[in-house]
Amino acid sequence: MNESAPTIAARPAEETDAAPIALLCGQLGYPSREEEVLRRLRLILRDADHAVLVAQVSDGRVVGWIHVFGARLVEHDPRAEIGGLVVEERFRGGGVGQLLVREAERWARERGHGTITVRSNVVRAQAHRFYEKLGYVTVKTQQVFRKPLGASAPPSPGSTLSS
Repeated sequence: MNESAPTIAARPAEETDAAPIALLCGQLGYPSREEEVLRRLRLILRDADHAVLVAQVSDGRVVGWIHVFGARLVEHDPRAEIGGLVVEERFRGGGVGQLLVREAERWARERGHGTITVRSNVVRAQAHRFYEKLGYVTVKTQQVFRKPLGASAPPSPGSTLSS
């Protein structure tokens, strides 16, 4: 790093980071308002099985974030998963993403997770190359299904069990 390059460090996110995190969500393709991010962040920060880390430039600007969490499923041992990673466009390619992934991996190891997973949209070829350079390998391709659960939705047929 040359003398004019800013120093960048990773640290745990705080509620006061909601505005820059929201802006970065937009760069990731998920436009979000500050108040939405603040609401989500408050829930995540209270959960010891989740962490949001930010990359902060020496002048105080947040230029990236990563969300990592512990996943516990019946079909496999506990593992960590990266829920999201974004670096401000002007800082991409400068090691910020690597710094955040390293810190997420450290967080996962400290909690006893032997594996970390990341899901990446099939159209994000640049992200795939980034993860591959960090030692991640593709283990499967999948489709993601989503269904909104409105408050007034009727129960599904067969949703009650009788003895």
